[in-house]
Amino acid sequence: MGRITLHVHGAPRERAMNTLIEMYAQRLQNRGIRLEVHASKLSSVAYAERLLAQSGTLYLLDEAGIQEDSVAFAQRVDAWALSSDAVHLAIGPAEGWPDLESLSDLPRLSLSTMTFPHELAAVVLIEQLYRATEISRGSKYHKA
Repeated sequence: MGRITLHVHGAPRERAMNTLIEMYAQRLQNRGIRLEVHASKLSSVAYAERLLAQSGTLYLLDEAGIQEDSVAFAQRVDAWALSSDAVHLAIGPAEGWPDLESLSDLPRLSLSTMTFPHELAAVVLIEQLYRATEISRGSKYHKA
């Protein structure tokens, strides 16, 4: 079973966003999805290098990435969960991804063509991960 890790750069300063992230992380705890918060003191380059050192496939969240609806994303999450490879989803630092050659060929996913604060992007992505697991379970959480 593949392990999915959501990486964020720094704990959200906004209490409401932090509460939401913690709530969804708790709900996902037993579903093979975990949250890893990296110190906000890491430079964007150091954060990227730490992510690149992970084994498995790294996806960067980026507004220019692939966009999917919730059902398609749930199918992607199911495939990741069945895979033997680890998957790492990374929300960039507030200043965005550094211009490093090692990041240029990585797959990218987008939550929207709109730009979000990285803290809000983390809330949206962790909720979509929870929604994906609920879609797979056939629950009534997703009302499409």
